[in-house]
Amino acid sequence: MERLIHPLKPIYDEESKILILGSFPSVYSRQNNFYYAHPQNRFWNMLENIFADKIDDKIKFLQRHHLALWDVIASCEIIGSSDASIKNVEVNDIPKLLKETNITKILLNGQKAYNLYCKYLKDKIAIEAICMPSTSPANATYSLDDLIKIYKLQINNIDKK
Repeated sequence: MERLIHPLKPIYDEESKILILGSFPSVYSRQNNFYYAHPQNRFWNMLENIFADKIDDKIKFLQRHHLALWDVIASCEIIGSSDASIKNVEVNDIPKLLKETNITKILLNGQKAYNLYCKYLKDKIAIEAICMPSTSPANATYSLDDLIKIYKLQINNIDKK
């Protein structure tokens, strides 16, 4: 098991309204230096469908739709991409990010991200946080259509001033 430091910067700006937090980048995402980089992960396809907007540039897409993206974990011990193997967690400074944005809702992409958020951050943050199904291809319980419906409810249920 190796100790890894999160290699990706958070994606946000002061107009961000919803923060989507994962647990820690997969091996594929770490190698490709971007969130949800594995072609079988349904994250980006789901967002394209929710907003009926083609992703040209992922960062510009997120900013256009007032979404922020980061992970709960700043560093941890992990085997490959296995959330189940995660140990000795240090968390990212999410309260600092929140001070620089207009975020009013936090969506946790998967149970592991939600559990870590509740353990380390929930008491420090006064913003609603919701556990969402993982967009990982390993989560076969939910189809792409299911993910679109579930996430769309939360994303559309926000003040879009």
